[in-house]
This record gives sequence, C-alpha cells and structure tokens, in this order.
Amino acid sequence: MSTTQTVLATLSHIGLNIGQRVILHDVSLEVYPESVLTLIGPNGAGKSTVLKILLGLQQADRGTVWRMPGLRVGYVPQKFHLDRLLPLTVERFIGLNLPRHNAAAVRESAVEVGVGDLLPQAVQSLSGGELQRVLLARALLNKPQLLVLDEPGQGVDVTGLNDLYQLINRLKLVHGYGVLMVSHDLHLVMAATDQVLCLNQHICCSGQPEAVSRHPEYLRLFGDLRPAGLAVYTHHHDHQHDMHGCIVPLPADKQETKHG
Repeated sequence: MSTTQTVLATLSHIGLNIGQRVILHDVSLEVYPESVLTLIGPNGAGKSTVLKILLGLQQADRGTVWRMPGLRVGYVPQKFHLDRLLPLTVERFIGLNLPRHNAAAVRESAVEVGVGDLLPQAVQSLSGGELQRVLLARALLNKPQLLVLDEPGQGVDVTGLNDLYQLINRLKLVHGYGVLMVSHDLHLVMAATDQVLCLNQHICCSGQPEAVSRHPEYLRLFGDLRPAGLAVYTHHHDHQHDMHGCIVPLPADKQETKHG
C-alpha cells in the first residue's frame, strides 16, 4: 500500500449475474499508487470481469465503482488479435491512433521496456514475450497513474515471465503508478506483487502474497505447490559463504530477509 494513502480506484460490494449464473458476488478492492495488487483465481473466477468493471468497460448489477477524477489508465488486455496480413511495424503499432505522441515518445517508451531495437520489425514476427513488452510500451505512452494488466504473461515462458514481472515492479518504483494485475499463478508473481486478492466469484482471501499462499481457501483452490518446487521461499539472508562453501555469519546490520 502506498505511504501517501491516495486511492486511485475503488470497487465496493460489486455483484454481477448473467441470467442465473453468478459472475461476481460482493467484491471490493482498492488500488493505490506505488503498489501492485494481483488478482488470482481459477478460470472463470471473474478476474477479467473485475478489471472491465473498474475500467468502465462493463456494468455491474450491484455495488459502486469510483475512479480518481481525471485518472490516466494504461491497459494491456488479455487477448490481442492482429491481422497477420496487415503490414505494421512495432513503431507504428505503439503509436497507432495516438497522434499526440511523437516518434521520440514512442522510442522512449519502447526503450524503457526493452524493445527499442524491435521498432523496425513487423509486429507479426514477435515472440510472445516481445509482444507483451510492446503492448506494455503502448500502455505506458499516456503516462498512466494506473496500469491495468490482464494476464500479461500470456505466451511467455517462465524465464521471460520472471523478467517481465521484475520489469513491471521496477517501472512501478520509477514512476510511482499503481498496478492492478491478473495472473493465474501466484507463485510466479509473488516476488513482484505487494497485495493479492484470491477470487472465485467472491473474495476467498486477500493479503500479502506469502500469507495468501498458505491460506486454506487458496490451498483448497490450487493445492499446495510447494512439494513441486514452485512456492516462493523466504530466505533469511543472515550469512554468506566463503571460498570453500562454508557458512560465515553476517553482521547484524547486514542481515535481511528476501522472498524469491
């Protein structure tokens, strides 16, 4: 949570039904600057619907939506379709339909997310990880106060995911915007998120990522992945190793706890 306590957007007691099917029931959340809030949950849990309601792309049946007046939002949708026959470079795509941004702004945004060298390439030639970074560059052009990412790891391998989530966290620290992100796997985003909300039509549990990963409702939905080596560990950095591999205690003022 941001130390300023400024609220960027709020959902309060949101409910949505489609026919007799409950899509969302009594969902509330707040998004703050300088903080990453990640929504996790099984397929069909309503995660993407929450994002659309917050963005005003879909109406809820019940509850209230509040966004800070004049809030600038950058949005990366879950699904992106591009005609493979349409000749479009990365540079043109990032600046598409955004005439107020010049070529220098497009290049700056591309360089910041690590795709500056891809600007002359065709969008259709990109890998999954490269495309996600290009979509992120486009979302950042408007200098958003809130960045909304719906499954930004689509089509990205595990190594690329780790790099992508580190990038998102680094950008948050540099620019101070809030991030609302959807992911299907807590253990992959754990080190890059501040708060987690586990959703299955309703809020099952919420809190800091390590606590959520041990919550009974989370374990009921996903099981305990720690035996498979996927859980994020807590490392008490109270020692180092000498050249022979032996443990050497660190001074108290050098000790820290890391999650990885």
